[in-house]
Amino acid sequence: MESDPVDANGPALPAYHCANDDLRQADLGDEPRMDIIVVFTDEAGTRAALQMAYALSRKLRAYIRLFVPYEVPYTLPLHKPGVAVEFLAGQIRDLISTVSFGIEGHLHLCRDKRRALRLLLTPHSLVVVGGKKRWWQTSAQEIERSLRDDGHQVIFAQLR
Repeated sequence: MESDPVDANGPALPAYHCANDDLRQADLGDEPRMDIIVVFTDEAGTRAALQMAYALSRKLRAYIRLFVPYEVPYTLPLHKPGVAVEFLAGQIRDLISTVSFGIEGHLHLCRDKRRALRLLLTPHSLVVVGGKKRWWQTSAQEIERSLRDDGHQVIFAQLR
């Protein structure tokens, strides 16, 4: 198998970044602010996580950043996923355009979602993950557990 030169640069390749108009128009000021990171799990879980992050951001005066780590199989070059980056970016733009508060979206192409998040997040980040809780581990619950194990403050926005 041919080696992928992009893989040598790290576990995640930044592929897309956007912010909605509410964030661009927000009063950023000189005061340092914290970030609330929402990790994309699925459409419904992410919407629940964004709503919870919004409630927190109002109390903490924090920015909301949506991280979308997209796993690319090893059979494909990291910079050429099976789904066009433009399509993934369009999904992020559509999701961001439906919320009425400021948010930034970040798409990262990666091989392993947990490893990418481990290196993308600053230590002790405040992270919101959304999804359904089951007696078996769902992928959202696995991400939550992994982030907690890495020392982050994780809030789970549970879908009913």
